[in-house]
Amino acid sequence: MARSICSAFAPTPTFAIPEMTHRLPPLAVTCGDPSGVGPELAAKIAHDGEAPPFVWIGDPRHLAHDTRMQVVERACDASSVPPGILPVLAQRFAALARPAAPEPANAAGTIAAIETAVQLVQSGEASAVVTAPINKKVLKDGAGFAFPGHTEFLAHLAGGCDVVMMLACEGLRVVPATIHIPLSEVPGALTPAILRQTIDITHAGLKRDFGLAAPRIAVAGLNPHAGEGGAMGGEEIEFIAGVVQQYRDQGMQITGPLPADTMFHPAARARYDAAICMYHDQALIPIKTIDFAGGVNVTLGLPFIRTSPDHGTAYDIAGQGVADPSSMRAAMAMAWTMVQRRA
Repeated sequence: MARSICSAFAPTPTFAIPEMTHRLPPLAVTCGDPSGVGPELAAKIAHDGEAPPFVWIGDPRHLAHDTRMQVVERACDASSVPPGILPVLAQRFAALARPAAPEPANAAGTIAAIETAVQLVQSGEASAVVTAPINKKVLKDGAGFAFPGHTEFLAHLAGGCDVVMMLACEGLRVVPATIHIPLSEVPGALTPAILRQTIDITHAGLKRDFGLAAPRIAVAGLNPHAGEGGAMGGEEIEFIAGVVQQYRDQGMQITGPLPADTMFHPAARARYDAAICMYHDQALIPIKTIDFAGGVNVTLGLPFIRTSPDHGTAYDIAGQGVADPSSMRAAMAMAWTMVQRRA
């Protein structure tokens, strides 16, 4: 079945589909919180017709009534759906969805959509997972979701592998060594082992998925002015500098610990390919300042590719037809580029 779609969205850049598209399975795009902007972003991108091949996993009832869509039985059937129409791998949710009114009854369905996407990519029926935003509290309230976010849940579904969260845009890539924990817990959670793990996974991901033969990595300090010789904190002297030196001795192009307040101006960013930050906001504030609409969340370390838009459910504008699909479009484009590199 097909339905027309509203057109009141912000303009976004186009995406050129490569010649090898027809030889690769589609992306598996999850619905996210159906009361947020996830469903309308997928519909808008499909309507524009300039995106990698993808199939949307969710409840067709959660799409706007005028969405042009077609239900498919299998992910591979998405290739037979005409341009401009959203291919839907239908999944029944417990309740209808109202924009800006999160429904805990739909939590189990939201989680199941993520699980389905992972199953598809693990079986080879999809090329990568692209996740729309979720609301962790709604998932916890409605289905007892026990994970701080997508990143940790995907690592669980992949068998408990070690992963890191990278945020990437045209001018910056950042990786926080600690993620979804209170700031007061960061000093205790940040250990030499965690820092090494973050550097190792980031370095490998930059080579495999971003095509960098010799990645350049910058490591931020934890404290103001990178501790200023111990006057403002001791972690830099106690272990951060030592870990960085060990990698430098092994031949890695790595610098640090650097004062975080001087790492993100244009001249500084030109000197590295990714910045390792010590905590969540230290990484996310600069990238959201530089490119709020176009940032992409990439999970490195998984046995499959996963990207996501770098924004939340946007309840305040959900259902109004004004949501900007730039970040979701960028997430799909980045996933597809990574798929091609691995292929």
